[in-house]
Amino acid sequence: MAKPLCLVLFACVAMQLADVPLGATRAGPARAQAQARPAAAELRSVVIALLPTGERALAGVPGLSIGLMSSSQGTYSRAQLLLDMTQGARVATSAYAHALPPRLSLVTAGQGGVIAGWGAAVRRAHGAPALLRPGLLAARIPGGAAYAGIVGADTLDAVLAADEAGRVRTVSLGRAGTVAARADALAERARLVVCDLAAGAAGRAQLRALQARRGAGQLLLVVQRGGGSAHRLLWAAAAGLEAGAARDLTSATTAQRGLISTVDIAATVLARLHISAPSDALRGKVIRGDGALDSPGLRALAGRLAVIGARRLRALACLLCAWAALLLLAAAGRAHAHSRWALRVGALAMLWAPAVGLVAAAIEPSAAGEYAIFVCGCLALGALSDAALPWPQAPLIPAIVTLSALVVDALAGSQLQMRSLLGPNPILGARFYGFGNELKSALAVMVLCAVAAGLYPARRGSRAVLTMAGAGVALAAIVGSAKIGAGVGGVILISGGFAVASVMLLPGSITRARALAVLASPVLALVALAGLDLATANGGGHYTGSILHAHSAGEVRDVIVRRYGAAWRELRNHAMPVATALALLSSVQAWRRKDRLLAPVAVDPAWLAAFAGGLAAGLLGSLSEDSGPVLLVVAVFTLACVAAYLWGRPRATPRSPGRRRGAQSRALPRSAGSPC
Repeated sequence: MAKPLCLVLFACVAMQLADVPLGATRAGPARAQAQARPAAAELRSVVIALLPTGERALAGVPGLSIGLMSSSQGTYSRAQLLLDMTQGARVATSAYAHALPPRLSLVTAGQGGVIAGWGAAVRRAHGAPALLRPGLLAARIPGGAAYAGIVGADTLDAVLAADEAGRVRTVSLGRAGTVAARADALAERARLVVCDLAAGAAGRAQLRALQARRGAGQLLLVVQRGGGSAHRLLWAAAAGLEAGAARDLTSATTAQRGLISTVDIAATVLARLHISAPSDALRGKVIRGDGALDSPGLRALAGRLAVIGARRLRALACLLCAWAALLLLAAAGRAHAHSRWALRVGALAMLWAPAVGLVAAAIEPSAAGEYAIFVCGCLALGALSDAALPWPQAPLIPAIVTLSALVVDALAGSQLQMRSLLGPNPILGARFYGFGNELKSALAVMVLCAVAAGLYPARRGSRAVLTMAGAGVALAAIVGSAKIGAGVGGVILISGGFAVASVMLLPGSITRARALAVLASPVLALVALAGLDLATANGGGHYTGSILHAHSAGEVRDVIVRRYGAAWRELRNHAMPVATALALLSSVQAWRRKDRLLAPVAVDPAWLAAFAGGLAAGLLGSLSEDSGPVLLVVAVFTLACVAAYLWGRPRATPRSPGRRRGAQSRALPRSAGSPC
């Protein structure tokens, strides 16, 4: 039964190596910059306009391409938004010594001005675990940038025009009705102009005037000026990126149609002006158009991303409560067969959660509807898979279907994974595409257990080892591929977990050579990932972009520091210390009593290897991903669900032929062939 899983996995790898098109949202950085780079004769200036307006107002201006913009990585503040745009890079706000930036304000001096509080903002940025240079954008532009504001109004947006010393070279303050004309006049002398537009109908009229006056070589960027909230997306627009009708905005940073990031602003401005920038400090990519403008689709995307965070844990809690209720109803009937059935169905339902999440994302229901889809869909599929395959082979079905659905969604560019409750959640600003960290850990456990289910009853030997190792190689290729999973840490945890499982399926005891093979597997996997990234993403994947193309050891150091800094913060977050402690304690206890834990399958070697590999994957994930202990908690929880399924063994189901409880461990004593 393991053959279908392996065939699906290897087919996915073959599609990647054949360079199957992922759609316009996966264009490489070189192509994106080529599309965004105009001819030198068209070069003129860039105007960045900020105003408090939404998508409907932007769509009312002819010629504007529109998209959502990730405004922050962590808690949003307008000052941090401006600093991130001017430095072209960002980290989680919790990574700073102070989550909120210092108070910033414009102080005019002659024809220019300075930003009060700039020195404190620079010191705060230099203390963060990344290379951040506030003012980098304006500092790279000959002659600096200009700012056009309104007398008596807030001038905080002048931060975007400040150079690395906090100076704004040219400042023009006047009446609200003249801001568009003054910005246009400044654009004749300055190559970058930042302007504040008024609120309401006056601001929309000013934006239309800027668009009407825009010359052939001028780029107009529009950013929503929004208030503070924990996490939010802002609206952005552009005119002059490329010829033709209005489009949805995208960039290689997000690799998602209709979505860009604040760090893309600086990269787009400098590329438009043909000005080079230090790649070790500038993290954004060039903004470009992607397909015809779909305003209803953008509004639906904004609405969907806004509700994911609040619904995620609630949906899982509803599913757990439904499983508990099913167990109580079965126990009330006093029929052991019903209780065992409820145990199996509920456990399988939890394994179906990622796949059902894609269905809910396609429907985009209300909160109550989503919870109902989660509960009813997962339980129904759990019951069907339990009926379709004999115990203990049912975990094969959710593993195969989930992995296939995720691959198809990524290759088709349907964005269901991004919209799913168990997806990467772009509103947080850390990840926009590929598999979320929690999903990587869960997928590793699901596939490990699917292989064990397909091999049952298993024997240690070359067949079992090749099946387990082959599934691991294929899964690592899928998770690591820039076109599908885009997960460097996922490759590490999968390669390590499957290496542990494969070694445990070898006859004989663990030797030094086998231990070294397990330790070397993540390194070999990363080397293979680099080749896959270069072959399928032209070197534009996350791994080659952040590690292999690093220009200095400092860049690699920044990546490592950011990852472990984020992991440490996650460990201290809310209930995570308790959850991590429980996961570790339960793992130790389960391993000490593994004979008891796996008694339903008579300590079958494949199942023992799957549980050991799943635990190793969770531990490696917690050490290699910025979500840290979350991956261990998810891996242990998924293993607990699988164990519950095994303990729901029907009474009529015989154990492995010719085996009694504990016979496997007695038949293979440690000195005669058992690796554990």
